[in-house]
Amino acid sequence: MSRNVVISGGGTGIGLAAARLFAAEGDQVLLVGRRPEVLERAGVPGALTFAADLAEPERVREVAAFVARELGTVDVLIHGAGGNGLLEPPAAGDDPLDAVAHAWNVNFRINTLTSVLLTEALKDRLADPGGRVLFLSSIAAYRGSGTGAYAAAKAALHPYAHDLARQLGPRGVTVNVVAPGYIEDTEFFGDTMEPERRERLVAETSTGRVGMPGDVAATLHWLASPHAGHLTSQVIQVNGGAERGH
Repeated sequence: MSRNVVISGGGTGIGLAAARLFAAEGDQVLLVGRRPEVLERAGVPGALTFAADLAEPERVREVAAFVARELGTVDVLIHGAGGNGLLEPPAAGDDPLDAVAHAWNVNFRINTLTSVLLTEALKDRLADPGGRVLFLSSIAAYRGSGTGAYAAAKAALHPYAHDLARQLGPRGVTVNVVAPGYIEDTEFFGDTMEPERRERLVAETSTGRVGMPGDVAATLHWLASPHAGHLTSQVIQVNGGAERGH
């Protein structure tokens, strides 16, 4: 039976891999992202698209209205929007405290607020029973991210997911988090990944390889399946054991 699947950040990387997987199963997929040109070239068969900055409440209301009109019920809601705040426009000026405030605000805006606003806008449309809410966190939530801003923004999703799981559980809706490690073939690092750093990240895994978007997409797909109906309020790490270190 076809399901309605809403994926933020669905135009690239993990979100796109998940979109293709659900679409291949015959599900109706809606891709949401900031850049219309990216959504248009995603090439997911039969997918709907909606371009919006999900950190803006008015734009999220527009997404919710589109969902109500085109889909009605949401069976699966996947939050893939976000990214490395270092790739966003820098703070104006040279004041170090301004730079810190900018970095933390940007990271929480693109990684936390986007997920929270979209969830709150659509949670009454989640299928009950059987609805699924899935957040993308990061290994950084456990190990830090250098400056702390990105890691903290992703870690903030964990308690929100736990609260949401308790709230939506009586409706038969599950809420889980997937926390990937280093995933290649995404826009996360831009062109900043140096060979030495890549080697170090691979060496930290127990599997001896990089992660790929399909690894995470497959986990999301299973968590959205009926087989995972009694799994909720969990953080699933997909990092080849890297979080444990060597």
